[in-house]
Amino acid sequence: MNYLAIVHHDPASCYGVSFPDVPGCFAATDKATDILKNAIAALDDYFSDFAEIPQPRDIETIRTEVAGDLAQGAYLLAVPYIPRDTIKERRQVNLERGVWDAIDEAAKTLTNGNVSEFLGLAARNEILVRQGQIALDD
Repeated sequence: MNYLAIVHHDPASCYGVSFPDVPGCFAATDKATDILKNAIAALDDYFSDFAEIPQPRDIETIRTEVAGDLAQGAYLLAVPYIPRDTIKERRQVNLERGVWDAIDEAAKTLTNGNVSEFLGLAARNEILVRQGQIALDD
């Protein structure tokens, strides 16, 4: 699910990010390259305190609502949100033995040997890369 963010930037200040559908959720950064990463983190932090996540509205509704800001140079940015559901679910996964060996080895160094945690992190990162939301070197 994507939330639309409005990005403001005055020449003498940092980039400010707010979410029309998520009042009270903000992000800021000095570097344009960190806008999306910080916006994703802001949504994740904000929603970690809420049991119910609001559905994002469509772009035309948001565009109409923030037309004044857009006319002054702000722009809209789609920010992905992948809910961190704490309920674990068991699934059967069949992979080649060599892939399992590589996963086990990577999990040892990255997640203290927790293969489930490693697979979750790897899947989340791959989804964000495929959506173009993060670069491979982030």
